[in-house]
Amino acid sequence: MIYLKLIWSYLKIGLFGFGGGYAMLALIENEVVNPGWITEKMFVDIVAISQMTPGPIGINSATYIGYVAPAHTTATLSSPIWGILGSILCTLIVVLPSFLLVRYAGHYIARHRDSEVIKGVFSGLRPVVIGLIASAALLLMNKANFGTDAAEIAISIGLALAALALNLFTRIHPILIIIAAGLAGFLIY
Repeated sequence: MIYLKLIWSYLKIGLFGFGGGYAMLALIENEVVNPGWITEKMFVDIVAISQMTPGPIGINSATYIGYVAPAHTTATLSSPIWGILGSILCTLIVVLPSFLLVRYAGHYIARHRDSEVIKGVFSGLRPVVIGLIASAALLLMNKANFGTDAAEIAISIGLALAALALNLFTRIHPILIIIAAGLAGFLIY
């Protein structure tokens, strides 16, 4: 039964997740945290790990959640085999709508790219995608990321601003910044 629920959830995420991974975050969280497949803290960790690993966040999160959800919901599905099955299903299902859309609509859009209707559709999607990405930023500004007391919040904001400044104003490679932020977080917390 969990596999049907996972398929349905990731089919919705794949169908309505316009604008990339950050735009999908609110939808992904709603689909996987609310049913209790993972905790909010696990979701935040998935987002962080997905950003450090190659590949889109939607696919990375689908693979991970597909792996942990069966064991998290049903004790009899705690074998790695059931997790691998969940990973494969979720990963395939989340990319299926995009694959079909590109496969069948891509040719039409390319042929009619100068059409006012196509231009209007894409002009209408741009502000929606910006709004979805902004909602992802707000979604990640939560107690799981920034803590609950004033000192934790101040330290978390300081680390985030330091990482941003290093990224914007130095030539330090982003991977080194990620490693340094992880070490600082480990030492502080």
